[in-house]
Amino acid sequence: MTELRRLMLQAMTVRGMARRTQQSYVSAVRRVTKHYRRSPDQITADEVQSYLARMIEVEGLSWSTCSIAANAWRFLYHVTLGRNDIEFIVPLPRQPQRLPEILSSEEVTRLFDAVAHPKHRLVFETIYACGLRVSEATQLRMRDIDRD
Repeated sequence: MTELRRLMLQAMTVRGMARRTQQSYVSAVRRVTKHYRRSPDQITADEVQSYLARMIEVEGLSWSTCSIAANAWRFLYHVTLGRNDIEFIVPLPRQPQRLPEILSSEEVTRLFDAVAHPKHRLVFETIYACGLRVSEATQLRMRDIDRD
């Protein structure tokens, strides 16, 4: 592991960033450094900006992937390298993001009624009522629920 990567990981850990975010940031920095075949601290902000545009235009990657890469490089420049004067412009998505479809109360009732086992229904209702993500639901324990 290079010294720069170690410093970046250490800075992310100290700031309480999730392990998956750390992996995404390191991967995003690695992608650009492989393209330019230079150490990250030797890559200019203009080169990073060009690569961000390339990610969408040439590689066909999603806007969110490009945004993660921009945030990774912001973190590297601002926090790890102490270069606060650098900013990146993330290319806008080609199509506006759609809002999720909202179910009517009748549809929600029918959905819950379709779950036969009472225990499964309770879990499903809890996930729905709390707006939990799958990862949050899998970590839920009995002690997390206030029965009152």
